Amino acid sequence: MSNSSGRAMLYSQAVLRPMIDLREFVPLAPYTTLQIGGPARFFVEAASEAEVVEATLFARDRGLPLFVLGGGSNVLVSDAGFEGVVMRVGVPISRRELQEGESVLLEAGAGESWDDVVLYAVDRGYAGIECLAGIPGDVGGTPVQNVGAYGQEVAETIVKVRAYDLQTQSFVDLDHTACRFGYRRSLFNTEQRGRYIVTAVTYRLRPGGEAALRYADLSRYFATTLDAGEKPTLRQVYDAVRSIREQKGMLVGQGGADGRSAGSFFKNPVVPSAVVSQVALGAGCRPDEVPQYPAGDGLVKLPAAWLVERAGFHKGFAMGRAAISSRHTLALVNLGGATAAELIALRDAVVEGVEGRFGVHLEQEPVQP
Repeated sequence: MSNSSGRAMLYSQAVLRPMIDLREFVPLAPYTTLQIGGPARFFVEAASEAEVVEATLFARDRGLPLFVLGGGSNVLVSDAGFEGVVMRVGVPISRRELQEGESVLLEAGAGESWDDVVLYAVDRGYAGIECLAGIPGDVGGTPVQNVGAYGQEVAETIVKVRAYDLQTQSFVDLDHTACRFGYRRSLFNTEQRGRYIVTAVTYRLRPGGEAALRYADLSRYFATTLDAGEKPTLRQVYDAVRSIREQKGMLVGQGGADGRSAGSFFKNPVVPSAVVSQVALGAGCRPDEVPQYPAGDGLVKLPAAWLVERAGFHKGFAMGRAAISSRHTLALVNLGGATAAELIALRDAVVEGVEGRFGVHLEQEPVQP
């Protein structure tokens, strides 16, 4: 086995098992939207379910940790990299459609670009995910985080997740209930984190359905672009969401520093409603002036961006080569050449500032292998 950087190595333990192309000491920064991260000891791009299995066996046989990388949009890799096997899942299952009553079940492979799948659905008049346009990442990451934006969550449409179970070493189909979806949460990033490798997702969409207009930004957008009473098409909503995301520096493929981010770095905290008075005191305002959204069972969701701004962290605030986006308070960006250590220092400063002022702890969204 060669230790030279980037050298390819073919691996298979048996004639009937597929060969996988393993590379060594591969920098991970180019595979993440933050453009940050040291090298992977071993790196493989799994283009089929058989290759997913083979890569996991390679890691298991050598007692190496395994990290599954999707589109790289929700990950912060350390400067030291990852001393194990990084598998980039690129299973490109062709999109399959099945009519079921008044719905269409659309299956997509984990390695497909999420924005491409949204556009595919919109162009065919399938409603249900149009507000999730422009989000960086691949299909495989959508159920893990329960991706959501502008009034929609993928949990509203997901009916099945196909995944490889590392415990049983077999493929399983998990239905909606088994996925245990919650706000930015699922079975895959909570109690069973690291157990499953998603290879395909099936979404239930509504042919001819109306676009969702639950979010204030979208309502304001169409109030100035459509006649009174006119309803936007799915494609108009798709384009509007991408336009709004671009203005906020949160659009997939965006250039410049805003394109070097992990999107929203902090989750909107869900807290007991009694905490609102404490937050108002820290902000110097009345409790009814604190933006809040019902979250059930006596809980409310607070906008993390509002908390960050009122804790004194303005857009463009920088520490070294890491900064808060000039367009969106929730996005931490790499100004160019930033290290993971610099971004973590900025993250810690924001978390400590918000907690010190309001007594509310911010939880980060990106995972750290």
